[in-house]
Amino acid sequence: MVGGPAAPAGRRATAAPAARLEARLRRLWFGPHGALDTFVGLLLAPLGALVGAVAASRRRQIAQAKALPRPPGRTRVVVVGNLVVGGTGKTPLLIALADALALRGWSPGVIARGYRGRAEAEAPRRIATTDAARDVGDEPLLVARRTGRPVVIGRDRGAALGTLLEPGDCDVVLSDDGLQHVGLRRDLELAVFDARGAGTGRCLPAGPLREPLRGALLLDAVILNGRTAVSPIVHSRVFRFEVVPTAFVALDGTRHWTPAGFASAVDGSTLDAVAGIGAPQRFFDTLASLGLRANPHPLPDHGTIDAAWLAGLPGAFIVMTEKDAVKCAAFDPALLARCVALRVEAVPESALVDWLEDRLRG
Repeated sequence: MVGGPAAPAGRRATAAPAARLEARLRRLWFGPHGALDTFVGLLLAPLGALVGAVAASRRRQIAQAKALPRPPGRTRVVVVGNLVVGGTGKTPLLIALADALALRGWSPGVIARGYRGRAEAEAPRRIATTDAARDVGDEPLLVARRTGRPVVIGRDRGAALGTLLEPGDCDVVLSDDGLQHVGLRRDLELAVFDARGAGTGRCLPAGPLREPLRGALLLDAVILNGRTAVSPIVHSRVFRFEVVPTAFVALDGTRHWTPAGFASAVDGSTLDAVAGIGAPQRFFDTLASLGLRANPHPLPDHGTIDAAWLAGLPGAFIVMTEKDAVKCAAFDPALLARCVALRVEAVPESALVDWLEDRLRG
C-alpha cells in the first residue's frame, strides 16, 4: 500500500494512532499469524472466553424472549446485524431490504444506535435528513437519506422502537445491528458475514466475534456478502448479496459520473482515497477494480474527518465512501468540489426478499 503524506497537526494526528490500532487488530483477527500474533492471541484468549460466556448468556435470554407468543398486531422487527465487528456490508444490505420491502407495498422504518453521534446518549430521536452526522451518527443519517424512510436513533433500542412506532407510519421495522441487545424484542434475526468469515473464531478482544459462533444457530438466517464468501457455520438458511458500485457523485452536487465515466474523466489526475469504515481495504480494492489508482488514507471506523487535513491532501480529487461523505456536508464549497463519493448498492438475491416477506406475513 502506498503511504500517505505526513499528517498535519490537529484531528488527523490524533486519529492516526486509532487507525493503526484498528489495522493491527484486523491483522490479528483476520490476517496470517506470525509468532507474535499467536502469542498475543493466547494472552487475550481468557478475556475473549469471558466475553463469550457473557454474550452466550445474553443470547439465551434473547432466544427465550423471542420464543414467547407474539402479541396480536405487534409490528414485526427484523434485526440485520453482525456477529463480527464491523465492515461486512450490513448497512448497504439494510438499505436494499428497506427499498425492496417498500417496493412490495410495506412501510418500513429503521432503528439504530447512532454510534458516536452526540445524541447517542440522549432520549430516542427521529432523524431529519438535514441533521449533521456529528449529532446523529454517520450510518443512520446515510440510511435516512438513501431510503427516505423514518429512522430513529437511541442507545436503548427498545425505547427507540417505541418512538419509531408512535406516529403509526411503519408496519415493519429494520434494526441496524442490535443482535446482542437484550432489551429489543425481535421477530427475525439476520447475521451478515463477508469473505473474511469469523477470523480466529474467538470473541473480543482475542478475535472479531461479539458472541460465540454457536449463537448464530439460533438466528433465522445467515447472509453472505459476495460470491466467494463461505459461511463460518453450517446453517439451514443461507442467502447472498453483492455490493455493486453504481456512481461517483461530487459532494457539491454539481457532477455525477458512472464508474467508467469517472475513471475516464480523472485519467492522469492524482487521487486520494479516504475510508473511515470497518474494512477500509475493501474500498481501496473496489477503486482499483474500477481502474483508479489512489493514495489510500484509512481512518478509524466512524472516525471524524478534519476539513483542514482533507483540504491539505494533494490529489486533484478526493474519493471517499458515502458513509464518510455525510460527515463533510458543512465543509467549504471549494473543498467539496474536489470531493467525490462512491455510491454503492447491495443487490440481494431475490430468494432472500421472498423469504423475508413470507416470514413477515406469517
